[in-house]
Amino acid sequence: MQFAAGQFSTTFPLLINEDSLVEGTEFFNLTLSNPQGTNVGLGLQSTAGVTIFDNASEPATNPIDDSTAFVRQHYHDFLNREPDAAGLAFWINNIESCGANASCRDAKRVDTSAAFFLSIEFQQTGYFVYRSFTTAFGTTRIGGTVPLTVQEFLPDTRQIGRGVIIGNPGADALLESNKQAYLLQFVQRAPFTTLYPAATTPAAFVDALNTNTGNSLTAAQRNALVAQLTANNTTQGRADVLRAVVDNAAFQTREFNRAFVLMEYFGYLRRNPNDTPDSNFSGYTFWLNKLNSFNGDFRSADMVKAFITSSEYRKRFGLN
Repeated sequence: MQFAAGQFSTTFPLLINEDSLVEGTEFFNLTLSNPQGTNVGLGLQSTAGVTIFDNASEPATNPIDDSTAFVRQHYHDFLNREPDAAGLAFWINNIESCGANASCRDAKRVDTSAAFFLSIEFQQTGYFVYRSFTTAFGTTRIGGTVPLTVQEFLPDTRQIGRGVIIGNPGADALLESNKQAYLLQFVQRAPFTTLYPAATTPAAFVDALNTNTGNSLTAAQRNALVAQLTANNTTQGRADVLRAVVDNAAFQTREFNRAFVLMEYFGYLRRNPNDTPDSNFSGYTFWLNKLNSFNGDFRSADMVKAFITSSEYRKRFGLN
């Protein structure tokens, strides 16, 4: 969370997930840090403790089996917000329309789940962050073909999506404002400026981004961006050129399956593909190869189904 210049207070959502685990009282700290500007400092209190009290009793069943809890969790995990009433009702009804038909319910849960990754809101927030890192640093920055970690992905996605509910009045303008502010900050981060110091020529800058995206730019697009940056070789100019490559249609298509698989780990399991228990990228590579072999058809690849029925996912919310 960041404060704008002249801002002295703010509110932000704290998403608490339902589970059937008896955990007792939990604590975390909020800390204000890194004040910037002339005559700016923190007050006498810069930290505060927050206590979360566990439910008095927990259900015996796993709450993720309940349609309402299942859909609400997807809003938390993929859109970083509480559900809007209309969206929540729509997706619950999508599952409950099956009645007691188990195979129908299973299929609807898979389609409902995939819809959150495929949604415009996620594509313009989470997938935008994924493409920003890939464009700047390439696909192999972390390992395998993974350009960023979940620890980098989550705060950046929340930053872009803050306050955005696609379909609500003003959502498009707010999303655009968030994107512009994000990329302007992104090109001033130390990892970016270290890789692309001020002395980097416009041609070298554009060519590096193009290489990172698998040469997605046409020659005409590449030359136009070089000319654009030459005319405005500033921080804002770099952010604008980065945005143009991030939004390149060929690049978006090229990265889609890789991002889809990575979001299975980030969204459902809340971890990196090479974290324990995998400890390497073999699972990620397996699912990417399988999804590619089915031309991106997640149903035929059984990818989404495998993640939402996995014991690792289910144990986030209960013992079984």
